[in-house]
Amino acid sequence: MNGKTILITGGTAGIGQAVAERLINAGNQVIITGRDQSRIDETVKALGCAGYVADSANFSQIQQLATALQKDNIQLDGLVLNAGVFYPESFKDTSEDAFDLTMNINTKGPFFTLQKLLPVLKNPASVVFVSSIVVTKGFPNAAVYSASKAAFEAIVRVANLELAPQGIRINSVRPGVTATEIQGKAGMTQEQQDGMFESMNSTALGRVLTADDQAGAIEFLLSDQSLAMRNAVLEVEGGYLL
Repeated sequence: MNGKTILITGGTAGIGQAVAERLINAGNQVIITGRDQSRIDETVKALGCAGYVADSANFSQIQQLATALQKDNIQLDGLVLNAGVFYPESFKDTSEDAFDLTMNINTKGPFFTLQKLLPVLKNPASVVFVSSIVVTKGFPNAAVYSASKAAFEAIVRVANLELAPQGIRINSVRPGVTATEIQGKAGMTQEQQDGMFESMNSTALGRVLTADDQAGAIEFLLSDQSLAMRNAVLEVEGGYLL
């Protein structure tokens, strides 16, 4: 896949950055978004891509992103809805504010990002949602996170029907336990992360997944090879669910 223009939300680290690097190396033009201008500047300089500030929890910034892309006459072949957060907390201890924060970033954010970017999506265009295996497997302290990912997957089913006349297809990738910055941001100590990653040695893959392991599946769904796919889900979990 080359010669396409792809926008990746949350592209300054983790899976988003790995996908951006892979696509650029294959000859595509990549645009990333993030919440922090300095992180965007660092990534843009390192990868040679374009970048915009757009916090998935900030509706006005999502609208500003759409306006800027239209002003710059940018048309997208693909969109990766990758930006997301994971804040582990037990069901009984979850506050309303914590619930709203996760849902705003993981569900409301991609919903309105897709809605506002419709005018700059080509026909055909591929949208890839970075979901999680938590949609089908329960994990303690992940009730709201699980709900946020499952909710957007439900949106994807309907959006595929409504956006089909515009040539827009939407599919999802469900990563398994993947070593990225999300664990540290979730409050896990390095010792806790090391223990969790080491436990992945018992999977069929024999190690914890990396961001690069997810990038290939996302690239495939962005490519013309997925043209006939709608609401497909690729579980990239290294055999964890076997």
